[in-house]
Formats: sequence, C-alpha cells, structure tokens
Amino acid sequence: MASSPPLPNAPSATTPARAILLMVAAMAVLTVNDAIAKWLTQRVPVGEVMAVRGMMVVALAVAWAVARGQLNDLRVQRWRPNLARGALMATSTFLFVTSLSLLPIADAIAISFAGPIFGTMLGALILGEQVGWRRWSAVAVGFAGVLVMVRPTPETIRLVALIPLTAALLGALRDVVTRRLGTGGESTVAILVVSTAMVTLAGLVTLPFGWVPLGWPELGLFAATAALVATAQALMIEALRHGEVGLVGPFKYTSLVWAVLLGALVWGDVPGSSIWLGSAIVIASGVYIWRREAALARARPAA
Repeated sequence: MASSPPLPNAPSATTPARAILLMVAAMAVLTVNDAIAKWLTQRVPVGEVMAVRGMMVVALAVAWAVARGQLNDLRVQRWRPNLARGALMATSTFLFVTSLSLLPIADAIAISFAGPIFGTMLGALILGEQVGWRRWSAVAVGFAGVLVMVRPTPETIRLVALIPLTAALLGALRDVVTRRLGTGGESTVAILVVSTAMVTLAGLVTLPFGWVPLGWPELGLFAATAALVATAQALMIEALRHGEVGLVGPFKYTSLVWAVLLGALVWGDVPGSSIWLGSAIVIASGVYIWRREAALARARPAA
C-alpha cells in the first residue's frame, strides 16, 4: 500500500509492463476477496458488509501510514476529485450488487465487463490517451472471450440490463479520476482512505433496515476481506498511476480466469469447454496487448 512519488503526465513516464502486472495481481487478489465476500453476504446484509469492511480498510490504511512513519501520505491534496472517485465507487458498487439480485449472475457479469471498453473510450476522450485500432481490436476480442465464458441469456435484452451497464460506466469514470489523481501526485493511501470512507458511509445508511449481530468467525472473515480489498484497491490505484486507462483496463478481464482457477482448486469445479475457450481468448488478448506495449516502449526511445 506504499505510495509512489508523483509521476509526470507525459506518456513516456508510464511503465506499461509494471502497470499490467499490477492490474493482473489486483484482479487475482480481488477474486479471492469476492469469494469470501460472497460467503459473507449470504449471512450478512450487503450494506453491513460494505460498512464493516470499509471501516476495517480505513483503519488498516491509517495504521499502515502510521507504522511507516509517513503520516503525510494521509494528507488529501485535492478533495473534489477524491470525493468524486468515492461517490463513483459507492454508486457503482451499489448498482452492481442490485443487478445481481435482478439478473442471472452470468448476465450481470457479462454486461459489467463492458467497463474496459468504456474505460478505453473515456481515456481517449477525457485524458487524450492514444488508442489505435490494434488495442481496440484486442479489447473487443477480450470482451468476446468473456461472453464465451459466461454465455449471457436473452434476459440481457430487458431494460434492467441498464443497471449493470451503468455500474460499468461509472466504474470506468472512477478509473479515469484515479488516473488523474495518481499522475497528479496524490498518494495511494489518501485516495484509498477517502474512497473507502464514502463507501462505508453508504453502507451505514442501511443500518435502520436491519443489520445482524456478528460473531468471531464473521469478524475474522471481515478482517481477511478488508486486508484483501485494501491490497486490491491499492494495486489498482498504482496500476492506473503507471499505465493509461485504456492499457490496464482490459486486464480486468483476467478476474474471470482467476475465478475459474479458484473454483477448480478450492471447490473442485471442473470448467467446461466454453470456460477453457473463453479463458484462452482472454489470455491471448492480454498477451497481445502486453507484447504490443512492450514493443512500443522499446521503440520509444532513446529520444
């Protein structure tokens, strides 16, 4: 969760390979976290999960800064974009969880994975990122791989499909704001604390609607998921600090690959042919983007 020194906005300052590795690692950690969170939400209301986990994440982030003697990392330099990121994060989380209750899970996941496409588009429009036809093609191929894996049903045609689609759009906007904050010198810890505090407040609003008492086993799982989500968020913030939104966004697709591996190793779920084919397409798309960016970085110069 260590903060990085400010990076200039110049494209030459980005480190594509490092940014990609950070995003892939973030997705792996987030997948493990989602498995624990799924278990928790079967026993604990979603709002309570958001609030309790959020409080623990904020406590961990502050403790990390104190332990390292870097309290300056907690200083917020730009409140407005930080609050905007927090609002986007809280709203997109609420909408996605809502979509899971209204749509088949495969449909909700498939629609939400339009996020990297939105991110690539917004990165070009808002941040001026250069996105060529090769990267656009690779993003589209990755999305096709996701569709092969989750096999959405005709239910996605319903109007309710706009809920996860809106969540994906807001998530992409959050990534754009994160990129601006990271390259503008805001510390990773400050970004994490402000955003998580807002998600926590959103969860606390649900208190009057009925929370459940927590035992030690639940609190232990909350501590684990808090550590995981803090690590995943920090990795994503760092990925967007070092790489463009349109570059690292498509690597969010790898979360489904990690989910397949976790299901096979922990629960013994043997993937079907569509899962293997879709995973291969997603991996191939990611490898292509990686190799393309590495080649461009080598060609970029010495100048």
